[in-house]
Amino acid sequence: MLLLNHSNYKLECGTDEAGRGCLAGPVTAAAVILPDDFKNLILNDSKQVSEKKRFILKPIIETEALCFGVAHVFQEEIDTINILNASILAMHKSIESLKPQPEFIIVDGNKFKPYNNIPFETIIKGDGKYLSIAAASVLAKTYRDLYMNKIHQEFPMYNWKQNKGYPTKEHREAIKKYGITKYHRKSFRLLPEQLKLDL
Repeated sequence: MLLLNHSNYKLECGTDEAGRGCLAGPVTAAAVILPDDFKNLILNDSKQVSEKKRFILKPIIETEALCFGVAHVFQEEIDTINILNASILAMHKSIESLKPQPEFIIVDGNKFKPYNNIPFETIIKGDGKYLSIAAASVLAKTYRDLYMNKIHQEFPMYNWKQNKGYPTKEHREAIKKYGITKYHRKSFRLLPEQLKLDL
């Protein structure tokens, strides 16, 4: 059973990101503040929930949350500031759009930078422990998946609709065959050494 709150603050937000390990597309983060009486039996870490259930949960979270924010940080910025900084920036941007602003932030994982002097705590596997982080993980994943489905139509040969930009064998084979697109992260190792690309 996931817990509602980690702190004693009334306005506690959970934040998480999706797409850190992808070769293409943005890293996407969400932040969610849930009401005290929020309950949902299927909400869990987005990796533990089927795609179908994530898209059932998305409007429930959006309707029942006190507030939520979602932000993309795109591949050009990832290449400039690195993926860790881009992930934290996406979380900051998603928190920035919350109205009201949180009094306490719980973050999935172990890396974060202070945001507006609001106290925070990083929680390893937090998306499997707290409802607000789980809700943020579902929103980050569904919003990013919808974006990847959209750019899939522009470059269907990479099959982003299916692999969402992750380094699957099929995605790497397509990079080898067709080269890279404007959506690929040039700072990432897009191909294993034996399949080197001349960039």
